[in-house]
Amino acid sequence: MDVGFSVQEQMLQRRRWNDYLDRFIPNRSAMDFDFAQHMLTKRMKEGKDNLDARSEAYGNDLAKILGVNRSRILAFKERPPTPDDLIPHKLSFSHLQLKLTKTRRHIPETPEMVLDVYELLDDYSVNLLDWSSRNVLSVALENTVYLWDASNKSVNELLTTNNENGPITSVSWSPDGRHIAIGLNNSDVQIWGFYSQSKGRHQSRVGSLDWNNINILTTGAVDGLIVNNDVRIRLHIVQTYRGHSRGICQLKWSDSGQKLASGGVDNLLFIWDQLLASSNSQSKWLHRLKDHTSAVKALAWCPFQGNLLASGGGRGDECIKFWNICIGACLKSIDTGSEVCSLLWNKSEWEILSSHGFPKNQLTLWKYPEMLKITKLNGPTARVLFMAQMGAWCICRS
Repeated sequence: MDVGFSVQEQMLQRRRWNDYLDRFIPNRSAMDFDFAQHMLTKRMKEGKDNLDARSEAYGNDLAKILGVNRSRILAFKERPPTPDDLIPHKLSFSHLQLKLTKTRRHIPETPEMVLDVYELLDDYSVNLLDWSSRNVLSVALENTVYLWDASNKSVNELLTTNNENGPITSVSWSPDGRHIAIGLNNSDVQIWGFYSQSKGRHQSRVGSLDWNNINILTTGAVDGLIVNNDVRIRLHIVQTYRGHSRGICQLKWSDSGQKLASGGVDNLLFIWDQLLASSNSQSKWLHRLKDHTSAVKALAWCPFQGNLLASGGGRGDECIKFWNICIGACLKSIDTGSEVCSLLWNKSEWEILSSHGFPKNQLTLWKYPEMLKITKLNGPTARVLFMAQMGAWCICRS
């Protein structure tokens, strides 16, 4: 009982003395009478509400330094002692003026590495460069395919065909990097792997190839025919697409494997739906897009938005167009002033890289959707027909 009373008594004694006051009588010893008289007798100036904010801030800082209490006239208790400043004045956070700036990404204007290649086939409707998921680059030079291993910088010759079958017109790695498809001028398609070699055949030169998963290879020929080939079976043709009246420049499957985009020398862009494909007859297109006025070689599906496709036109068109393939509508078109040879999306930013031919022969990095030029690289001396991407690396060939 004594302990309880002692604790209660101590709690009562902790109450401040001014809690018992019932009259607001100021403490004269704690008041600044000169300042109080000034504040009570000064005339209100016109436009006080419109004073410069910097002048008011300066006045507040000056009053604080001089120890002037600018907020009260009457004081009812002694001012508490000024606490010790644990942080030096020069390092005080209240006096730091921090300016946050966004770090600008460095984009090199010179190549990290240059591979000398000769005997390049200068043809807008062929595709002679591809980079595998195993970090091996394939390059076709006339009748020979070379493999460059980026991990150890070694170069190996994969195959050389004779003049009757060549030159080689297209190369494409399977998604797992275990097989490479090679299209020839004599209409043959060869598939090379670690364990076997197989062949398919068109009726004309095969200029474009693309894989839909590791089993379906889609081929496009100069006669406009597109074929889906199942590489696991002998009777490999499973679907055909007919819409282009002239040669196929480019084939690109979407990441989902449901939509195929094809660009042709006939200035047309077709969108094909895998769900509409038929094994008994030629499949009907989903969209037939005819906004381009020149051959359509550059195609790239957006990695962030599955229904967004970018396409680029050749000389005479020179535009990059963006499509909503759900409704077949052109969302945006930008005139680049130079033929568009290839397009690559940045897989970590909303950016797209374009390679160009006549007259600029350059690479341009764009910010999407504003399509503002981030930078341009003027190193190539000829048109940049091909680009390939592996991770953060991009390789172009001119």
